[in-house]
Amino acid sequence: MTNSEGAPASADGAVSAKGLATGAVGTFSGAILGISSVAPGYTLTASIGLIVAAVGLKMPAIFIAGFIPMFLTAYAYRELNSESPDCGASFTWSTKAFGPYVGWMCGWGMVIATIIVLSNLAAIAVQFFYLFIAKLFDAPSIADLPGNKFVNVGTTLVFIALATWIASRGITTSERLQVALVGFQMVLLIAFAVVALVHVGNGDAPAGLSFDLSWFNPFTGLALGAFVIGLTGSIFAFWGWDTCLTLGEESKNPKKTPGRAGLLCVATILLTYLLVSVAAMMYAGVGEDGLGLGNPDNSENVFGALADPVLGNWGGMLLFLAVFVSSVASLQTTFLPAARTMLAMGAYGAFPKKLAEVSPRFLVPSYATVVAGVVTAVFYTVVTFLSERTLLDTIAALGIMICWYYGITAFACVWYFRDRLFTSVRNAVFRFAFPLLGGLMLLAVFVISIDESMDPENASGASIGGIGLVFYLGFGILLLGAVLMMVMRFRSPAFFRGETLNRDTSALRDEGDLTARSEPAPPSPR
Repeated sequence: MTNSEGAPASADGAVSAKGLATGAVGTFSGAILGISSVAPGYTLTASIGLIVAAVGLKMPAIFIAGFIPMFLTAYAYRELNSESPDCGASFTWSTKAFGPYVGWMCGWGMVIATIIVLSNLAAIAVQFFYLFIAKLFDAPSIADLPGNKFVNVGTTLVFIALATWIASRGITTSERLQVALVGFQMVLLIAFAVVALVHVGNGDAPAGLSFDLSWFNPFTGLALGAFVIGLTGSIFAFWGWDTCLTLGEESKNPKKTPGRAGLLCVATILLTYLLVSVAAMMYAGVGEDGLGLGNPDNSENVFGALADPVLGNWGGMLLFLAVFVSSVASLQTTFLPAARTMLAMGAYGAFPKKLAEVSPRFLVPSYATVVAGVVTAVFYTVVTFLSERTLLDTIAALGIMICWYYGITAFACVWYFRDRLFTSVRNAVFRFAFPLLGGLMLLAVFVISIDESMDPENASGASIGGIGLVFYLGFGILLLGAVLMMVMRFRSPAFFRGETLNRDTSALRDEGDLTARSEPAPPSPR
C-alpha cells in the first residue's frame, strides 16, 4: 500500500491523531526495532570486559540482576500503553499521572539521553568502520584514522546524516532495513557463542572452564560495591527496549502490540547476553593476561580480541562487521523514540509546535528527526574538538538519566492506576507490584549512581573541586532542562495549565486541528 505520492503508507491507509501511520508495526517487527536500539553486538563487545573487571565470573548473574528492573518496568510501560497508546510514551504517561512539570522533565531526560547516546553510537560506528576496512585490506594504519579529529568528525557526520535520512523515509523503510541488520548481527553472535563452546568441548580453548550454575547467583560471592558497579553497567546494557512503546500509535494493535514487543525484546536480549557471555567466559576465562576477559587491553573491544581465535580470519572479520552493523542499526533506530517524543511534546505544547509537524508523504515526524540529527551532530562536533574526556563523562552520566525517566514511568503506572490497583489479582501484580518494585530498584541505582559520579576515578578522572565531572554533567543537564521548562512555561502556558494533556484525556483539547488528520485517508493506489 502506498500513499498518493508513492511512499509507503499504513496498512489501512489511516493516520493517527498526530499524523503518524497506523497499523504499520507488528509484535515481531516492534521487537526487532527494540533489539536494534539496544544494539547487542556493540553492547556486548564494549561491556563484557568492564563487567568482568568488576564481578569476574559473576557476569551472568549481573546480567540477570540488570534484567529484573527492566523486566518489571516493561510491565509498567505495557499497562500504561494498554490504557493510552501514545508516541510520547514516558512523557505522556508521567504527565497524566503527576502533572505537566514532572512529565516535561521526564520527557526531557528521555530526549537528551537519546541525543547523547546517538553521538556515542555514531562515534562507535566510525571506529568499527575503519577497523573493519583495516582488517579487510590488511592495512593496520587505516584503523588509526579515527584518531584524526577532522576525519573522525567528518565521517561521524556522514553516518548521522545517513541515519537521519533513513529515519525520515517512513517506519516501513526502517522496519525492512532493521530486519536485515538485526538478523545479521544476531546470527553472528549466536555463531560466535556456539563455535566458542565447541572449542571448549574439544579441549582447545585457552581457558576451557567448566559450566557452573553459581555464575548465575547474584546473592553470593559479590561485594556490594562490585555488585552496584556491575548492575549499573547491566542496566545500561538493556537500555533502548522502550523504542517499542514509542511506536504505539503506529502499531497494528496499539493497546497490545507495543507491550508484547517490549517484553519479547527484553527477554530476547537477556537470552542473547547470557549465551554469549557464558560462551566467552568458558572459552577465554576471566584472567588479566592473554585472551582473558579481564585483560585491560581487551576490555573496550572483547570481540576484537576473540573474533579470530574463535571464528578464524574470515569468520572473525564477519563478527567485526556485525559489531559495526550493530552500532549503525542502533544509530538509525534510536532516532525513532527521540523524534516521536519530541513530536508528542510539540503536539501537546510542551515543546515548540514546529516539532509536531509530520511528513504528509512518509507519515513520520521528519522535522523532529532532522532536529535530532542536527543537535546530535553539533553536540558531537563541539565536544570532540573541545575535549574527548568531556564526551566520555557525558556518556557516563547517561546512567543517571536512564534511571530518571524509566523510574518516573514505573511510579507513574502505580499512581495512574491507583483507583484500580486492587480490583483484581492481575492489577495488583502488573499495575502495582511489578512497577513499584522496578521503580524502587531504579531509584536505588539512581541514588547510588549519583554517589558514584562524585568520584572522578569512576569516569575520565576530570573533576571540579574534587567532585567528578560526571556529577555536574548529570545534574547540569537536568538543571538545563528545568530552565528550558520555565521558558516554555511562559511561551506555551496551555500545556502547563493542563489544558492540552491531563489525566482524563490523551487528545488535544485546544489549538489542535488534528481531528481531520485522525480520520482515515481515502484509499490510495497500489
